[in-house]
Amino acid sequence: MLRTPKIEIPTENQSFITKEKLFGLDFLRALAITIVVMFHNQGFFQHPDWLAYIVKFGWIGVDLFFALSGFLIASQLFEKVNQGKKVSFKDFFIKRFFRIVPAYLFVVVVYLSIPELREHGAPAPYWKFLTFTQNLGLDTRTQGAFSHAWSLCVEEQFYLFFPIILIALAYFKAIKKGFIVLIAVFLLGSFARLYAWNVMVSPFKGTNLFGANWMEWIYYPTYSRLDGLLIGILIAGIFQFRPRIRESLSHLGNWTLVIALSVLTVANMVCLEERSFNLCMYGFLLADLGCGFLVLWAISPTSFIFNFNSSFISNLAMLSYSIYLVHKMSIHFVQEQLFKFELPKDSPIMLLFSMLFTVFVAFLLHYFIEKPFMKLRVRLLQRSEVPK
Repeated sequence: MLRTPKIEIPTENQSFITKEKLFGLDFLRALAITIVVMFHNQGFFQHPDWLAYIVKFGWIGVDLFFALSGFLIASQLFEKVNQGKKVSFKDFFIKRFFRIVPAYLFVVVVYLSIPELREHGAPAPYWKFLTFTQNLGLDTRTQGAFSHAWSLCVEEQFYLFFPIILIALAYFKAIKKGFIVLIAVFLLGSFARLYAWNVMVSPFKGTNLFGANWMEWIYYPTYSRLDGLLIGILIAGIFQFRPRIRESLSHLGNWTLVIALSVLTVANMVCLEERSFNLCMYGFLLADLGCGFLVLWAISPTSFIFNFNSSFISNLAMLSYSIYLVHKMSIHFVQEQLFKFELPKDSPIMLLFSMLFTVFVAFLLHYFIEKPFMKLRVRLLQRSEVPK
């Protein structure tokens, strides 16, 4: 859901090369949004039977987005710190606001004003969407519409606090202690998950409240889903501040993919029992670690994906944010309309039409909402750089 920044990647023959476009990250974005949409299709809508077997582990699509976000955002900010430049919270806020908020608010308005497009139940109170706190205390039994906004709330909270922490570390000349902060946040998140499991979830095992409490207290809250962001930040920190480790990692190439798939296979086995203690304490971490290795694979100059340039994948990656915003309402609309013509909701043809319509709606959102505000963002940033 982020555009690739200018990142320096080491090669064999020189310390760094400057690469504006990392095709591997586009591939991961396209992969992540495909997994997410298919996972939600089998989780919230009628679907072909085979789809559930393919994307049962599909919740990792969001975790892959978290790892990408952590890496890309941290890379942008760490680059400034590494060059001795001041991190501007104002510029960072402008970049994130005009990238995320306009399209998001448009979709929120649609959800709140057109009940027929809601895929499940009612949305959360509007103030929770406006404050990006919808993921806290989210009960999807009564607030299921646009429930997938929970991950956007996690990312927006990350966008708020991470630069503040980084600015504070720079002010106190404690950037080198940032690794300690990462460990502390990771441990706090793990303890929070453990507490939530012991107090808010496991006591209700065997009751109707167990599933809802699992989602509310473990799956959606920010403290539970920080692992992917932290791993992305760690990779960015290594690539900016630890040249020897970076050099070694950059030349692992396709072995990083082998490691990623191996870790994700183990994670899948750990997560076979849904809403379990193992998933809570180990499954999220293993899945996010696997996603981190996928990021390493994508940015390794010796991997086959590094220079794999596909216009289809690049366009899908470009639309990934808009697709994420509109995919549930689009699928719901298509299924309800085509069902009137006696097309079964669980047919492959229905799935195909749903996917095509989702991409079409996402394109309209991107073209008419995202792009104009992105152009406005560029003008505002250029204006802020003009000496007064």
